[in-house]
Amino acid sequence: MLRELGYTVEYQGVVKDDVTMIRASVIRAITGDFDAILITGGTGVSPTDVTVEAVKSLFDKELEGFGEIFRMESYKKIGAAAALSRACAGVSGSKLIMAVPGSPWAVETALELFGQEIPHIIFIARGLH
Repeated sequence: MLRELGYTVEYQGVVKDDVTMIRASVIRAITGDFDAILITGGTGVSPTDVTVEAVKSLFDKELEGFGEIFRMESYKKIGAAAALSRACAGVSGSKLIMAVPGSPWAVETALELFGQEIPHIIFIARGLH
């Protein structure tokens, strides 16, 4: 779906549900030549869902509206269970980090909502506005 939106996907990988491993992978992406990092999975409320804990400390600025809008759209489709999602996004330096639930529907929804906004978010984060 990212390719269909015109983006280049440079890296795909799988990381265990471990705060240290997730954070280390995101830090490598932040310090690498990537503009945006999309993380799927680990945003719920089960004991193994630790993605949010791993990435929020890396945000210089959190984009609260990302999670709010994602949950609002999810609510329209799945009802109150949308409240179980802790989808979040933020910027670290000029890099965008998005963490969304791992279901294909959730990833598609997030990219339908925000896919076209990725360049704009990065542009603003770089202070080029």
